[in-house]
Amino acid sequence: MSSDDAVTDAHEATLTIDDLARVSGVTVRNIRAYQARGLLPPPEVRARTGFYGSGHEARLELIKDLQAEGVKLDTIKKLLDTTGGSTEEVVAFIRRIRKLFAGEDRQISGLGELAERFPDSEESVIKRALKMGLLREVGDGQYEEVSPRLMRAAQDLHELGIPVARSLDVVDQLSRHASGIARVYVDLFLEEVWKPFDSSGRPSDQWPRVYETIERLRRISGEAMVAVLEMAISERLDVTFGRDLARTVRTTSEPATRANP
Repeated sequence: MSSDDAVTDAHEATLTIDDLARVSGVTVRNIRAYQARGLLPPPEVRARTGFYGSGHEARLELIKDLQAEGVKLDTIKKLLDTTGGSTEEVVAFIRRIRKLFAGEDRQISGLGELAERFPDSEESVIKRALKMGLLREVGDGQYEEVSPRLMRAAQDLHELGIPVARSLDVVDQLSRHASGIARVYVDLFLEEVWKPFDSSGRPSDQWPRVYETIERLRRISGEAMVAVLEMAISERLDVTFGRDLARTVRTTSEPATRANP
């Protein structure tokens, strides 16, 4: 992060580190730790005292929100570094993007409720769902469902007689493919939209266009994925059942061939 970025974040800085800790709810120790890790710009130093501004406070609020969602500090740093997160407007941008792609309202379920929905499931299944990020333990035997839709899908598959462990295998495989697809769209946005916008100095009148582009990309990516998936499944079914049909034909025709040399 450049010194210009730090000055931008510290513009009109009036808060000492103790003041910032009080208004943000983040300890002085953690504020210093965030600075050391590059998550927070340095303060503006005047008369040997560091002063912080509203940009620092906004950044701390974002860090707190992301940590509460289970995002690790290394990932948060990459997110901020990617966008050059040095202004309140960029922090607001990250918030808006995450809200746009959040999609689902998470829900809390107790261990007993999960056991009713997924009877005969072993304790290892819950542990695996935690490891995969489908569940987050919130204490007192309560779990947050990060994606209620995926949990409902697993429940539906279970009711069809498919073991939960097998459903988790499917979700795990889909997640691996989804990560690659997501990278394609994020790279597209960064290269074709964000970097030109960033290099031009992020003109204030262009922010609406950036938001509109992201929203349209979200819609286009969803529609394209459904279309690609349907094509792929159709082709796979043709190949699979075509092979089985050919095998069946060969099996039934072999005796007749031997009987009539």
